[in-house]
Amino acid sequence: MGKAVLSEGKRAERRLGLLLCAPAALVMVAVTGWPIIYSVWLSLQRFDLKFPDKQEFIGLDNYIAVLGNSYWWTAFGVTSIVTMATVVVELVLGMALALVMHRTIVGRGLVRTAALIPYGIVTVVAAFSWKYAWTPGAGYLAEWFAGGGAPLTERVPSLLIISLAEIWKTTPFMALLLMAGLALVPDDLLKAAALDGASGWQRFTRIIVPMMKPAILVALLFRTLDAFRIFDNIFVLTAGAQQTSSVSMLTYNNLIKGLNLGIGSTMSVLIFIAVAIIAFVFIKVFGTAAPGSDPQGRR
Repeated sequence: MGKAVLSEGKRAERRLGLLLCAPAALVMVAVTGWPIIYSVWLSLQRFDLKFPDKQEFIGLDNYIAVLGNSYWWTAFGVTSIVTMATVVVELVLGMALALVMHRTIVGRGLVRTAALIPYGIVTVVAAFSWKYAWTPGAGYLAEWFAGGGAPLTERVPSLLIISLAEIWKTTPFMALLLMAGLALVPDDLLKAAALDGASGWQRFTRIIVPMMKPAILVALLFRTLDAFRIFDNIFVLTAGAQQTSSVSMLTYNNLIKGLNLGIGSTMSVLIFIAVAIIAFVFIKVFGTAAPGSDPQGRR
């Protein structure tokens, strides 16, 4: 099928649209592109602000040093585990919360407002609340579930609390995205399936979920990218102690505390590459399964 020929009026309209968008596009490229290019350049340098006279181009030596360091891989493992655990739990809880908010008839506004309160709280404030709740002698959660102990001084309990704080904070965001997908499911189709004898579980798995795949893809993509860059909760709850540092936390320690721009920029570039790979996998692998996608995964 050949490409449709545009009329002169349509071509002029398209040119005007491109010209109007060009300034904003150029600003966006400058704002987002330059920091990335400069970080890549810094990652190829030996550049420690404590020894500014020793700056020199060293090629990929920083990448070899970071990728051969056990601290990086420990932080990468912690980040991956927290990301996968929190996103899976948030998807399940978010779907349940979205169904409740979508189906509630009485007090719908109150239910939605109450459900979204955690997402409206600043992450650092919420993290301090969790920290005090688990502090021995001051927090009720430490008394109830840890017998007055200090779970934030042990690695596994710390990671569980960090994950719990992430899930509590961002499940409403997941629910919001999924509720937008629920609005696309026609009620008439669900009623027809119910009349044909389909159970609630069958309607959910065979009608609702397939029709929500684009919304689920967007929700998973957004939350996975966000969770992989986890920083606030770890910074407040453990400060990276007991081997609970994420890759963002490790980058902060090298870049801001250590003033090592070369190693810190290298870690930043590696995080950027990891995030780009995650986005590529989601769009190319899961995107092809979404209704309305062509065989090449394009909408």
